[in-house]
Amino acid sequence: DRGDSRAMTRPRLSVVVVTLNEEDRLRACLESVAWADEIVVVDAESQDKTAQIARDFTDRVIVRPWPGFAAQKNFGLAEAGGDWILALDADEQVSPELREEIARVLAENGPHDGYRVPRRNIFWGQWVRHGGLWPNWQLRLFRRGRGRFGDRAVHESVAVTGSVGRLSAPLIHRSYRDVSDFLTRADRYSTLAAEEWARSGRRIGVSDLVLRPLGRFLSMYVLQRGFLDGRRGFLLATLYAYYVFVRSVKAWERRETDVR
Repeated sequence: DRGDSRAMTRPRLSVVVVTLNEEDRLRACLESVAWADEIVVVDAESQDKTAQIARDFTDRVIVRPWPGFAAQKNFGLAEAGGDWILALDADEQVSPELREEIARVLAENGPHDGYRVPRRNIFWGQWVRHGGLWPNWQLRLFRRGRGRFGDRAVHESVAVTGSVGRLSAPLIHRSYRDVSDFLTRADRYSTLAAEEWARSGRRIGVSDLVLRPLGRFLSMYVLQRGFLDGRRGFLLATLYAYYVFVRSVKAWERRETDVR
């Protein structure tokens, strides 16, 4: 029966990736999802070979100026034609086990409207198991039209209309190449976050400059047992505390400049 055959057709999956100068990490990302029905890459006018590498995997490569994290990602979602969308960053890879789980969701077409996946963060070539960096749940798989990135300047996340479930297999995240890469990103992200704080009218006090950075270190290194990751655990807790401090200082500096 043709009607039954059409009814049993598996829903299509679109993978959406936004990029900017990611020639050294994009290939591994796209190789991990080469099995998807569609790959959409939205590139923010990269100066390296990012777009060229993307075209090795898909003809859906859209080059446009950078409007901000959430805006760029939501543009990519609107361009996707699949029934389900998997939103990835260029430094992420779908593990073989996660591919199998996603295939089961597609085969059953649900039952949820969105799914969180545990993200396995890799730093200095090893899996960071503590410090709050595992399982680091991320909502990345959802029905088209049901998910959208919140309008935040940085650390944007997906909100899904409908029910949300969890998958168990990991998304691999090779975020920071080294300490210098962390510091470069921390400078960029803290500026964006400070600007967002300033627009909201948030006041910066002593607790933001002293207690919040200290609290972040103690939370990651002690409460969430980052010390079990050895030197990497100590370094990451220190770096994240540094980010919290710099974000607060930039917000305070901006407010002081505006007052003058």
